[in-house]
Order: sequence, then C-alpha cells, then structure tokens
Amino acid sequence: MRLIQLSDIHFGGENAEAVAAAGAWIRAAAPDLVVVAGDLTLDGRACEFDAAAAWLETLPRPMIVTPGNHDTPFVGPGELWERFTRPWRRFCDRFGAEDGARWRGPGVTLTTLNTARAAQLRLNWSKGAVGQDQIRRVVGELEAAPAGDLRIVVCHHPLMEILGGPMTARVHGGVGAAKQFVKAGADVILSGHIHLPFVTPLPFGDGRTQAIGSGTLSQRERGAAPGFNVIEIAPGCVRVTAMAYAHGDFEAWRTWAVDRRP
Repeated sequence: MRLIQLSDIHFGGENAEAVAAAGAWIRAAAPDLVVVAGDLTLDGRACEFDAAAAWLETLPRPMIVTPGNHDTPFVGPGELWERFTRPWRRFCDRFGAEDGARWRGPGVTLTTLNTARAAQLRLNWSKGAVGQDQIRRVVGELEAAPAGDLRIVVCHHPLMEILGGPMTARVHGGVGAAKQFVKAGADVILSGHIHLPFVTPLPFGDGRTQAIGSGTLSQRERGAAPGFNVIEIAPGCVRVTAMAYAHGDFEAWRTWAVDRRP
C-alpha cells in the first residue's frame, strides 16, 4: 500500500509552482490514500480554504484531512469572532469532521486527532494540545483495530519535540498521549507543523512506534525544499521517502526504512 502524506500547504502563502507540480506527481502516482496533516491555509480565510479545497479536489481519493493551527480565522475583528464562536466551521464545511475521522484499507487502520486549538490558556495559541477524551477515543480505536493492521494516528503537531527540529510544538498532554498510543499499539503517528520531514521512533514501549513528519508546500521553508512524503507499507517494514521540489519536478531527498512489529 502506498500513502501520500502532505502538510503545511498554507494556501495564501503556498509555493504555487511546487503545488502544481505536486498535484501532477500525486495524480500520476495514484496512491491508495492521501493524508493531509493540517495547515491547509495561511490565515484561515474563506478564500484560502476555497483554494485548498479546489486543489485537493484534483487529487486521488480516498483522502483524510485534519486541521492545523493556521486553519482557524484570526486576521481582523470579524475573523476573530468566527475563531472564538465557530473555529472549525470553514474546515468542516469543506473537509468533514475536524477530529476523529477514520479510514480503513487492507491491513491499515487510521484515525485523526485534532491537536490545534482556537484558544488556550497560554500566549502562543499556535502550539498543540490533546484532551483526555481525545486520548481515550484514539486508544479505543487503536485497540479495536484488526490484528495485523498497521495502526496510524494523524495529527498536525508532533506529540513530542523533534530533536534538531527548526521549531517547537509544545503539545499540552502530548507526551502522555504518545505513551498511551504506544501502549495501545500505534505503529505510526503522522504529523506536520515544523515544515521539515522526519522519521523518529517514540522512546516508549518497544521503540517501534514511529513519528513521521512531512514538509511544506508553502513559501515558509525551514531547512528543506517544498515537499511531501511517500509512505510504502510492506508486510515487514514501512518505507518513507521525503520528496523535494527541484528543477520543476520532485525528486527523493531522503529515505527511511523501519521495521514493523512482528
């Protein structure tokens, strides 16, 4: 099975050439699933959501989308009112539920977790948070997955800080959530946010739960060219290729291969 992992496209500040080339590449690849791990927009404006929806409509189905911290309105008085009263309306109108979307394919069980918040009791609302109800729900879905399935959780913020990453996520409840997900059998946690692709094991349990982050297709680069991940799921391993935009097309920038649980 082949998955495409996108995040941080930031329509309104997208790299237009890279976005167009990514669309062509993904259509030609015909993946089994497209996963979009948040920050579809730059400022959460309706026109940015419309642009994101129009572009995603050109990509293969099925598709799973979860929001990021940029996907709530926050520029201007009217936008702030929307943020506090209906923060996910624009997202949900176009992409469905902002939390708890599910997908199952041959040998794969996947669920989404919204780590973005419209407001928090701290100054930087761009950072992530996970609630106890969310943790219980995800744990239940992981534990209910058929034996042998690769269990995947999709969220925007990395649940734990990434060593050497260009920015922080500082997810309230993130470490506790990561521990619970590992205990429940999560194999892969997909995220974005830091605009730099990575693959790293979570330091809990048997060490085989992998945190996998994709880069950005925006102009907000942080140490890597615009790109996305190709994830290939085989019986014994998961292979991740970070694709990078160069010379009008995408080429492999870095690859990882990690063993699956027996």
